This record gives sequence, structure tokens and C-alpha cells, in this order.
Amino acid sequence: MFDKTIDRKIWVAPMAGVTDRPFRTLCKYFGAGHAVSEMMTSDQTLRMSKKSLYRANFDGEIAPISAQIAGSDPIDLAEAARYQVANGAQIVDINMGCPAKKVCNKLAGSALLQDEDLVARILDAVVDAVDVPITLKTRLGFLNGTENILRVAKQAEQSGIAALALHGRTREDMYLNTARYELIKQVKAEINIPLIANGDIDSPEKAKYVLDYTGADAIMIGRAAQGRPWIFREIAHYLKTGTHLAAPDIAEVQQVLLGHLSELYQFYGEYSGCRIARKHIAWYTKGLHASNEFRQRMYQVESTAAQAQVVESYFNQLLERGKIMSDVQTESVNLLSV
Repeated sequence: MFDKTIDRKIWVAPMAGVTDRPFRTLCKYFGAGHAVSEMMTSDQTLRMSKKSLYRANFDGEIAPISAQIAGSDPIDLAEAARYQVANGAQIVDINMGCPAKKVCNKLAGSALLQDEDLVARILDAVVDAVDVPITLKTRLGFLNGTENILRVAKQAEQSGIAALALHGRTREDMYLNTARYELIKQVKAEINIPLIANGDIDSPEKAKYVLDYTGADAIMIGRAAQGRPWIFREIAHYLKTGTHLAAPDIAEVQQVLLGHLSELYQFYGEYSGCRIARKHIAWYTKGLHASNEFRQRMYQVESTAAQAQVVESYFNQLLERGKIMSDVQTESVNLLSV
């Protein structure tokens, strides 16, 4: 199963608060070959919290199911891996890349890169705990100038990690500066396990460049998929044909967004569904005509039914505006030809 996953070269990056089951399902529908869950804490006292239960919900998800775990204690992470496998995970991913302050303050995420001995103990413990592939998501290092990814990558291979997903920034960079593909390329040349390149991949051309330049086995798309799940379809088409697909028209964006909202409402329920949907609506409508005014109205809506109605009405107005503009252009052409 995992070899087939690697053959699917376009992956969805795990993003806290974004890559829930509805979003992963939508990205897979548009051609993503693999999607990793939001990170789930290894703290057993939080396992039954509402947020953790949502994140660990894989019901009906398209295989393979990959659960990401985060923490700093090898024993707790090993137990978390066993729990997620029992919960249906077919792959377990270890988070050593999150740069968020609240995560790093607990010596988890990318903060682990400061302690290579602890990294080794965590990798060994999780690999030994379960009989499914274990993947690792990480960064170049903690601070610029002290990048230790080559040592971490070799340790990952030695510990039995099945694949390494590498974001081309340090924790210090957060999401600033640009991803450093030259170091990803160097890591790929030094290890014999699959490497997935991540960072700043936001177009079909960039995807092809990163694959060609780094020699990576796959690429991982994160922020560029927010409000644009069809980017996986666009990249897959470009990699296969060298040509571009036409961008989705307003009618298709409307259809995709309303379908996404329906899934979010069903998954989270009335209160949370309405509020979680707001950021997705904002991403989908960014750059569209009068979208800022629309979003300000949308943020005031407190029910899922009203929210969906406001969204549908806005897109219907865009469609009508597009029809009027098209009619005007056609009329102008006809007048010029008289």
C-alpha cells in the first residue's frame, strides 16, 4: 500500500485546523494521492477531548489513512501510535515540523530538532510500537545556521522510517523567507528512503520544478490548497501533459464550496460547523469581485442555513454579473462588425 502511495506524487500537507476529514476527502477527490491528518497530541489526558475526537475521525475516508501524532515523550508517542492504528490508521506520521509557539514551548514539533538524541529515541520507539509504515514530517533545523537535517534524515532512515516529508525552512523561518530546495536536494542524495518535498509549491510549474530539481519522490501541498483544492487536479494534469487546465469557472467554484460547506456542517454540527466554515469561505472567495464586502456580511451570520444561503446568493450575483459582462462584450463586437 505504501509503495502505491509514493507513486501518487502529490500529497496534502498536514495543517492544524485545516486538514480535517472533509478537507482531506475533497483534496483526494481532486487528485491528491495522499493526505495526512491534523496533528493529534500524544497526551492521553486530551485524547477524548472534542477537538481530538474530530481529528481522529476517519469514518469513510479514502485509503490510505494517515494519522499524525505530536509530542515529546517516546513512550507516550509509541502509545499514541498504537491508539491511532487501533482507530483505523494505516500509516502513522510523526510531527517534528510544526513551528507554532504553543507546540514548541512543549518541546514538540520542530523544537525536537534541538535534541537529536531525543529524536532518535522517539523514532525508534514509534517504529517498534506498530506494524504499519511510520513517516516523519520535519524541517531543515531549528535555527538558521545550525541546520541538522542531514543527521536527522540519516537517523530516520536508520530507525526504519518509511518516508521523510521535508519542509524547506527552519523553525526560525516560520513561513517567512523562501523554501531552500537546494538542501532538500542534498538530503535526497544522502538517503535511500522516499523524500517528499514541501514548501512554497503553489503552481503546476513550481511543482514540476521542485520534483525535477530536488529529485524528490513526491511533493506536498499545504497553504496553496486552502480555498483551491483543484490545485491537485491542475498539477497532476501539468505533470502528465505539460499543458495547463483551464481555471474553474465561477459556477464550479460555487458548486465545490457549497459541497464543502455541507460536509463541514454535517461533520462538526451547527455551532462549530458555521464558525469553522468561515475561514474556508474567505479562502475560496479571495480575489473575487466585491469579496471583502461579502466576507464582512458573511462573518455576521450565526447559522449554517443562513451562511450557505449568503454564499449561494453571492455566487449567483457573480454569475449574473458575468453574464451581463459577456452580453455587453458580445454586443460591442456586433456593433464593431456593422
